[in-house]
Amino acid sequence: MSGDNRPGGLDPSVFVHPKGLCESDRVGPGTRVWAFAHVLAGAEIGADCNICDHVFIEGGARLGDRVTVKNAVLVWDLVTVEDEVFLGPQMVFTNDLAPRAAFRKPREQLVPTLVRHGATVGANATVVCGVTIGHHAFVAAGAVVVRDVPAHALVAGSPARRTGWVCACGRRLGDDLACACGRGYRLVDERSGLRGATNPAVQSGVGPPPAGRYRYRPP
Repeated sequence: MSGDNRPGGLDPSVFVHPKGLCESDRVGPGTRVWAFAHVLAGAEIGADCNICDHVFIEGGARLGDRVTVKNAVLVWDLVTVEDEVFLGPQMVFTNDLAPRAAFRKPREQLVPTLVRHGATVGANATVVCGVTIGHHAFVAAGAVVVRDVPAHALVAGSPARRTGWVCACGRRLGDDLACACGRGYRLVDERSGLRGATNPAVQSGVGPPPAGRYRYRPP
């Protein structure tokens, strides 16, 4: 460690609050780690992320660029979060479908989770491991996600069920799947979700973004 709370080799633009702790040297430039947040060695965090107070990120977790992780979020090993995802306050991931304190599992028996580009997971939501949350999907506050969420789907409740569709900008879509912001969509199928149908120049509204440095890579 080059200081009391950060390892050597971090880009100088990475901010770690004096009361935060970053043990990983795999943090991208411009990322901010705030008070009482703890990033373990082996975690990977992209550029320009905001890691708020009391967040815990375990080794083996991977976050892309421009991810917002609000207060008291827990991100465990084998969770992959792509670029520009919003994780709301006190939401939590899991990585073990049948945990027992007396029977610790090896890492290969843990279960991965994937959150795709641009998705939102609301405050106090729980994401049970083994699911994929599609790009630009929106998980409502307090939802319990136990199955895959299609791209652009709005899901709510326990267990979470689809209650509508949302635009990349966050607005709820009507039956015509057109948004006031100018983006439009077409339904691929209920499992896959929406793809962009209009305004192709706006990348965030036309389906999955191109692969990048922090895209999903199987563990």
